Amino acid sequence: MFVASVVLLSIKCVSRFPAFQAPHCEHAFCNACITQWFAQQQICPVDRTVVTLAHLRPVPRIMRNMLSKLQISCDNAGFGCTATLRLDQLQSHLKDCEHNPKRPVNCEEGCGLEMPKDELPNHNCIKHLRSVVQQQQTKISELEKTVAEHKHQLGEQKRDIQLLKAYMRAIRSANPNLQNLEESIEYNEILEWVNSMQPARVTRWGGMISTPDAVLQAVIKRSLIDSGCPHSIVNDLIENAHERNWPQGLATLETRQMNRRYYENYVAKQIPGKQAVVVMACENQHMGEDMILEPGLVMIFAHGVEEIL
Repeated sequence: MFVASVVLLSIKCVSRFPAFQAPHCEHAFCNACITQWFAQQQICPVDRTVVTLAHLRPVPRIMRNMLSKLQISCDNAGFGCTATLRLDQLQSHLKDCEHNPKRPVNCEEGCGLEMPKDELPNHNCIKHLRSVVQQQQTKISELEKTVAEHKHQLGEQKRDIQLLKAYMRAIRSANPNLQNLEESIEYNEILEWVNSMQPARVTRWGGMISTPDAVLQAVIKRSLIDSGCPHSIVNDLIENAHERNWPQGLATLETRQMNRRYYENYVAKQIPGKQAVVVMACENQHMGEDMILEPGLVMIFAHGVEEIL
């Protein structure tokens, strides 16, 4: 009895599952059915010859073409569908078959929920909407709980920061020399970084970019950080890369042209890999106050920056 069902299913299922053939007896089966059969015994269900799943091969193209032309009834015949069609048309028909109990339909009673057709008779809009409201209320409660927890954590962090600031103020009040010590440490970090940079010579001062855009400033900032520039001065240096922050002697095109003869006196260090130099105040005390800024200047060029070997 099971043998007959396997042979029947091999024809009925071939539109949904690949068809395979035993190599010696050449009996053909759908993959799903023969796999189920082999789970019990490793023989051909027709003539009982020894065969395993690994022995199976796809059926020849001519057999697939013959199977596709078979006339069969719709899978939903038991639910009222009277259509008879070719096997190769079955799948497209099943997608739109109005008798398919699992065909998605929308509730037309008010809620618009999509569900399988066979679940529609037992569907209750009010029950569904109550469920949706309960789910939303649960999500809102969870969100409110999360927000409250974050606010509590944020409040604790703010209190910790305030306590830390008060503690630092108390320490500095009790130790007047501490501020000087912190400034000395920061100054030594800057000197160490500056001394690690390669000296640079600018051959074309006329190529100076006085108003670099945000993208170019971001690229230069990344290079400064990668070079080991102390984080405490990175933002100041980048802000000083724009002419709006330059000292009086560089503030306008006219003053830059007038003071160009003094540019060779700058002690400049090249920003690695970029047509840009950093001119630090600690190395340029010989320059006038109208030619330098604290902690230094970043000068970006279109070309003309050379490393001094």
